[in-house]
Amino acid sequence: MKTVSVSGSLRENVGKKDAKEKRKQGLVPCVMYGGEKQFHFYTHELAFRDLIYTPDSSLLKIEINGKSYDAIIQDLQFHPVTDRIIHADFLEISFDKPVKIDVPVKLEGDAPGLLQGGKLHLLLRKVRVKALPQDLPDFISVDISGMDIGDSVKVGSLQYKNLEFLNPPNSVVVIIKTTRASAIGMEPGEEEIEAAEVAEAAEAEEAAEGDEGAETAEGGETAGSEKKAEASEGQYPDKKK
Repeated sequence: MKTVSVSGSLRENVGKKDAKEKRKQGLVPCVMYGGEKQFHFYTHELAFRDLIYTPDSSLLKIEINGKSYDAIIQDLQFHPVTDRIIHADFLEISFDKPVKIDVPVKLEGDAPGLLQGGKLHLLLRKVRVKALPQDLPDFISVDISGMDIGDSVKVGSLQYKNLEFLNPPNSVVVIIKTTRASAIGMEPGEEEIEAAEVAEAAEAEEAAEGDEGAETAEGGETAGSEKKAEASEGQYPDKKK
């Protein structure tokens, strides 16, 4: 797994007032624990751009006042309105002790089920694993080249050397579900074409019914006028002198 370098400075004062002032300057109050002692520091919020706004997971090399620490992000707190990071917790690690971390999933291959009209659903974009830092992979590769419609890959079927998966074994990572097109034997895309044709035919039929109704109404109005004229003639016949 790749390592990202972050620089920070120790906080001389610890408290809400100091933390508020740091945030106004674009700095994020942080705490480091898991080592010999816990300590507080701060770093610029831009340092998190390559850490959390990415699908990748990383180990950290944090430089604080000339001393280096290996760490991982343990927890982040965000502002409820601005969504800016307001606090970060880091866990100091050593390369002789296993760590728990989320690793992204990467799909490999072309699934036959997709060519048959199925739809792929990636349910776990990251899986939680436990391993020594040096054994952590950049991503978990999942081969979907043999998956047909209805097939799925579960956490229990994933196997990596020196890696323990912490998600429940029956958790589904990826699945290919049946669609209406595949269920009735259509080629991919035919479902949309058929729907468009049905809609077009319905519109044409509705327009035809509208024209027929207009003609009927017009005919009815003419017949009514003729009957009124006949009744009028019967009521007031011409008088002979």
